Amino acid sequence: MAYQEILFESRAAVATLTLNRPDIRNAITGKEIIAEVEDAVGRVNADPDCRVLIITAVDPSFSAGGNVKDMAEKKGMFAGTPAQVMEGYRENIQRIPLAVYGCGVPTIAAVNGPAIGAGCDLSLMCDMRIASRRAKFGETFVSVGLIPGDGGAYFLPRVVGMARACELTFTGDVIDAERALEIGLINYCVGHEELMDKARELAGRIAEKPPEALRMAKRLLYAGQDMTLRHLLDQSAAYQALCHHTDDHMEALNAMFEKRRPGFKGK
Repeated sequence: MAYQEILFESRAAVATLTLNRPDIRNAITGKEIIAEVEDAVGRVNADPDCRVLIITAVDPSFSAGGNVKDMAEKKGMFAGTPAQVMEGYRENIQRIPLAVYGCGVPTIAAVNGPAIGAGCDLSLMCDMRIASRRAKFGETFVSVGLIPGDGGAYFLPRVVGMARACELTFTGDVIDAERALEIGLINYCVGHEELMDKARELAGRIAEKPPEALRMAKRLLYAGQDMTLRHLLDQSAAYQALCHHTDDHMEALNAMFEKRRPGFKGK
């Protein structure tokens, strides 16, 4: 697929997906941008050499979420009867959380500016978040008479806890990056010019690890949110048995004994 709405590159085992519609503040409810995000994540999943995905955007916004002009004019995914609008959500914007949350490699949101509504939720779909001091976060759906239609009610409580999630959702408050750091919504808050350097530095540290173990560790962390301890332990034992029989596991041990840096090949 030739991308028009996003930019995509992959180098040194790290892929970067950049929302590229600054003219509409990187709104993510258009069919084209949804398809492109979905396609790019699919490319990452299909690439055994890719170990981390960074999601960011062209300044000045990370994402304003939904296209409010389309909402007001009831067009695009917001057109039609209630039943048609429901299907519009399922067939359009809801493909993004399924794609990003389903990404097999660790994901980092590099939030360069305001992340509002579905834009806030896009950052929450990622495993980790780094924010520029220019960033702002708002679960603002109720303020415009809506509810989180893209999975925010799933992601937000898992990141900041239920009480914080309720406050942010019910008030629609927009918080700055420093406050987001205080409540655990983001991992790091940095100067705007340092944002991508910090994101790439974190991605680089992760990309150095054995890729098969990385993907299994990610699956296990998220499976643990919905499993009993007994079931999680069984799944952990199965994954661990697979890891013990990888070349990368032996490479890690040999490098430790030989006091050198390991070289992992994903085998």
